[in-house]
Amino acid sequence: MLSEGTRARLLPWKSKKYEASIIMTSRMHTPHTTCPSCHEEVFLDELVGGRCPLCGYSLDEDDGACSEYEETIERSDLGWMIFQFYVFKRFCSEGANPLQVMQILSRYEELTQCNPADAEKMQFTLEVPMSRWERLLPKRCEKCGKIFFLGGKATISGDISSPEHVKTYTCPSC
Repeated sequence: MLSEGTRARLLPWKSKKYEASIIMTSRMHTPHTTCPSCHEEVFLDELVGGRCPLCGYSLDEDDGACSEYEETIERSDLGWMIFQFYVFKRFCSEGANPLQVMQILSRYEELTQCNPADAEKMQFTLEVPMSRWERLLPKRCEKCGKIFFLGGKATISGDISSPEHVKTYTCPSC
C-alpha cells in the first residue's frame, strides 16, 4: 500500500477531487433554456441562428407564447392571490379543511363580482379540530345548551371582513 503523500505525488489527479466540479459550476451560471422540441438543455451561446443545435427548432418563436401568457396575469390578480394566500393560511392554521377554505374563497370572489357590498358582510362557518386542552374542558352546546365533556365538534364562524371569529361547540347528540 502507498502512503497518502506518495499517492498524491504519483497520481496528481487523485489529489484534486473537486477541480472538475469547479469547472462545471462556472458553466451552470451561463444563460440556458430547455428546448421545447427535444427537451434538452441548451445554452444560449450555443444557439445557431436562434435555433436549437440538436434538433433545429426555432427558439425565437417561443418568446411570443411567453409574452401572451404574461398578458393573461394582470396586476389586479396579484393582489387577489395574496389575499387568498393569507386567508387560506389563517384558516388552515386553525385546522380548517383546505377544501372548505377554497370554497369560501371562491364564493367570496363570486360575491365581489356581483355585489361588493354583500361580499364584505359574507358569513362563513368552518369545522375545526379541538385542541387537547379543549377536549378536556367542559363545553356548552350551541344548539341545545347542554354541557358536555367528550366528543362533539368545534366550529369557527364570523364574517370575512372582521379579523376575529367566534368559536362554538356542538355536542355529539346534536
